[in-house]
Amino acid sequence: MIRSAMIKIVGLIFVTCILMVSPANSTAKTLVIKLATLAPEGSSWIETFKSIDKEVREKTDKQVRFKFYPGGVLGDEKDMLRKMHIGQIHGAALTSAGLSAIFNEMDVFQIPFLFESYNEIDYVLKEMDAFFRKGFDKNNYILLGWSEGGFVRLMSTTPVATLDDLRKVKVWTWADSPMTKVIFDEANVSAIPLSVPDVLVGLQTGLVDLVYAPPIGAISLQWFTKIKYMTDVNLIYLIGAVVMKKKVFNKISPIHQKILMDVCQRRMARLKITIRKENQEAIQVMIKHGVKIITPSPEQVAEFKKVSAKAMQRIEGKSFSKKVRDEVTANINTYRKKNQQ
Repeated sequence: MIRSAMIKIVGLIFVTCILMVSPANSTAKTLVIKLATLAPEGSSWIETFKSIDKEVREKTDKQVRFKFYPGGVLGDEKDMLRKMHIGQIHGAALTSAGLSAIFNEMDVFQIPFLFESYNEIDYVLKEMDAFFRKGFDKNNYILLGWSEGGFVRLMSTTPVATLDDLRKVKVWTWADSPMTKVIFDEANVSAIPLSVPDVLVGLQTGLVDLVYAPPIGAISLQWFTKIKYMTDVNLIYLIGAVVMKKKVFNKISPIHQKILMDVCQRRMARLKITIRKENQEAIQVMIKHGVKIITPSPEQVAEFKKVSAKAMQRIEGKSFSKKVRDEVTANINTYRKKNQQ
């Protein structure tokens, strides 16, 4: 009887050990990262996200994966930020407007005429990457990877080459961009705020006559089908990045965190190269579609720059700080000195 009881006890211990060890060694719980973006289905952004998801799933044994909400189905960037805050989604692909709502120093990238080339941008981001990442981290977000929309241009149903031309048309403004509002106020332009998903309807109905976007953005959002002119001036560099809530990121094991970061940064870097190429191709597509290029004179461009400079004086310290602007400018100047012809 004693032997029989011992066998039962040993058997019970064995079964208990199996039950305790089994979950860790067999099926681990999958973390699904819900990520929203304004980028439409079929765009290079979405194709990149799908590639990220595939590689992350393979390298984490399916323990980490993504679910995407493309094309602004969850609303504008302001809506995405609110949904991240309440935990409805875990991450988003944002432009400078949305990124600055998390870390206000990102507003420095919305300064018009700040950059003259992509090489300058790459240099600044390389030198200040740690600073911006730390800023997001302090605000409980993790920066997974940088990307971009490209240089923004004016696009309209009537020619716009001067400030006077701009004041005569119905101008769209992004509802989530206080920086743009300051610029338009300084230029004495009455702009009509609309969310990005509503802009195409605005163009179709005549609610707005002028919009602004990188060429590839105008193509992917179908705005180019309703415009007739594009002003050949690079106004603002539209930075992009993918962020996720730090609280969710911390649920991932350190090994899988590294995998996620490595995959996102590598593939987002490739996306930047693709976007730059597609922006050049997009201009040719629009020209073939009948869009005419308007080239302002240097004097007319100087008018825009003068108004922009005054607007930046008003907003400096209220969004980006003078210290950060000076650091960005110093890096740009360093790059230009190193690369003088």
